[in-house]
Amino acid sequence: MNTIEIKNLRKNLGSFSLKIDKLEIPEGFVTGFIGPNGSGKTTTIKLIMNMINKDSGSIKLWTKEYDKNDLDIKEKIGYVGEFSGYLYESKLSKIKKSISIFYKNWDEKLYKRYMDKFELNEDKAYKDLSKGQQKKFEIVMAMSHHPKLIIMDEPTANLDPLVRNEVLEILQERIEEDNATVFFSTHITSDLDKIGDYLIFIYKGEIFLADNKDNILENHVIVKGKKELLNDETRKIFISINENTFGFDGLVKNKKEAYEIFGEEALYDKPNLEDILTYYTRGSK
Repeated sequence: MNTIEIKNLRKNLGSFSLKIDKLEIPEGFVTGFIGPNGSGKTTTIKLIMNMINKDSGSIKLWTKEYDKNDLDIKEKIGYVGEFSGYLYESKLSKIKKSISIFYKNWDEKLYKRYMDKFELNEDKAYKDLSKGQQKKFEIVMAMSHHPKLIIMDEPTANLDPLVRNEVLEILQERIEEDNATVFFSTHITSDLDKIGDYLIFIYKGEIFLADNKDNILENHVIVKGKKELLNDETRKIFISINENTFGFDGLVKNKKEAYEIFGEEALYDKPNLEDILTYYTRGSK
């Protein structure tokens, strides 16, 4: 079953156009949403959250077209985005009190455990927290009502590696205990190397690659060799190629096909997610 299903989604914002023909987020897994800044990640998430209106297309949550006035669906979502919307001068305890009443599944024990984990002081005002501490608090608030869908837009961007790992552990915990679904946008691909199950790559408003992580990493390969191996025919199998005076390196999406063409004359490296993103968005062969 899919928690989110998007079809034929269109949104124009000035000179930027988002065009998503199909996007599916499976239930109970972490789906990573990867792309350079300005690719359409935040726009897509805002459309899913009904923060902005789509021009056309369909966005369904749990097979139901999401209406922003649907409180039943709202209660099931934990969201961490660009801006929290919290009153800047308010103490954390007051923010928690004013928001927790809207969630029938609010778990005060879980909230306190996460606050202790992140060493956050309820008596502090939101404005007195560092950017990293503010993001930690937003994550605590999003997780403490046992959401069934966790949507996060660059949640770890202002966090140090140790805290990023703690956030990833919390996400894994919520999946295991609540069968939660996580939709997680980031340009820090190492986070998704650790916990991503499915990956969706987006660039210039369009999805160019979507599959489970293992398939993507298993099928793609970086091929390195001498320039003499390149011609009009062999170039066709590459996503993009980087050439220099010594030779070339390029990404191929079918490892078996690459070996059939180049055999022992080339070298083959396993790419990571950052490599894959870089080669696909480089834009030239």
